Amino acid sequence: MPAGFSDTRATPIDGAPAPGRRGPGFAGPPALPPGGRAKRIAASLFSSPLNIVLTLLTSWLLLMIVPALVEWGLVRATFVASSAQECRNTGGACWAFIAEKHRLILFGLYPYDEQWRPLVASLLLIGAVVASCLRRFWNKWLALIWIAALVATGILMWGGVLGLEYVENTRWGGLPLTLILATFGMGLAFPLGVLLALGRRSRLPAIKALCVVYIELIRGVPLISLLFMSSVMLPLFLPEGFGIDKLLRAQIAIVMFAAAYLAELVRGGLQAIPKGQYEGADSIGLTYWQQMRLVILPQALKIIIAPLVSMFILVFKDTSLVVIIGIFDLTQSAKASLADAAWPGFSVEAYLFIAAIYFVFCFAMSRYSQSLERRLRAGRER
Repeated sequence: MPAGFSDTRATPIDGAPAPGRRGPGFAGPPALPPGGRAKRIAASLFSSPLNIVLTLLTSWLLLMIVPALVEWGLVRATFVASSAQECRNTGGACWAFIAEKHRLILFGLYPYDEQWRPLVASLLLIGAVVASCLRRFWNKWLALIWIAALVATGILMWGGVLGLEYVENTRWGGLPLTLILATFGMGLAFPLGVLLALGRRSRLPAIKALCVVYIELIRGVPLISLLFMSSVMLPLFLPEGFGIDKLLRAQIAIVMFAAAYLAELVRGGLQAIPKGQYEGADSIGLTYWQQMRLVILPQALKIIIAPLVSMFILVFKDTSLVVIIGIFDLTQSAKASLADAAWPGFSVEAYLFIAAIYFVFCFAMSRYSQSLERRLRAGRER
């Protein structure tokens, strides 16, 4: 039973649908009457004196902020300019600075004439993530897609083959580096987190103790401290003449951090599985790993979809912390663009630009998790 066992329920009398399930003539929830949604919103906004005060205060703040923001960001903004002074004369946002520096912000110190390579690599990684979100690719082809995307990304970013100029990873930066850190971080942390969760629930004392110590130790320190240790302290413990690349050290720190938190999420999902599922798997003679792969883990992961996606979003945003060890991620690239003496003082525009990039990716992940939850909920209710 690859989809897992389902709960056994009593048969309803006279063919009536079981509680919580849709019957043959189920047409969905009753539609709201005309104006019902507006009345419900108005009732929630003005349902009490406190809500009335909060609604009026929020409306006043929006009236004060939104028109001024629109005037600064659109009405008086400069989209094309040949110099910084020309931008300042208008008194609005200088989006011409973004047009001038967008390649530095997006690709960091990567050679200017070769920046098509990180662009294609970024598109390949995004395409692989999108393919992972489509159910038609949830088969063996998905593994082939990821292998092809990762190999092509490595070839494009490093080069040195197929006539491509070699570019060392110290010159990588911007959005491609952020995507690489986040993708590899979650891709490697997910199986490690599942194994840690299973180890923490193991009946073998040694394995359980090791997993508990690892999880509690990593969860007890912030990611920034792990990055500092991987960048500053780890080289002190390595043999003389042996070194690990700074980017690899940062990637290992992110994987270790994400795996500890994912382990606790997965453990929570495992604890939510009824005991009868384990007993049913035992009754048909499945081994431990067959139980986990075919019955238990699919149900546990379905339960924790929302916190799992929240963890993905957290790791994607936390990649910006690598700036403290001198890696040119998206945030550091934006900071480098502000160092140009010909375009000084446009930090607001630069950070709004990268904030918009982070928002687009995080919002897309959030919406996908909501749609996936709705589909899985509908499948359970049928």
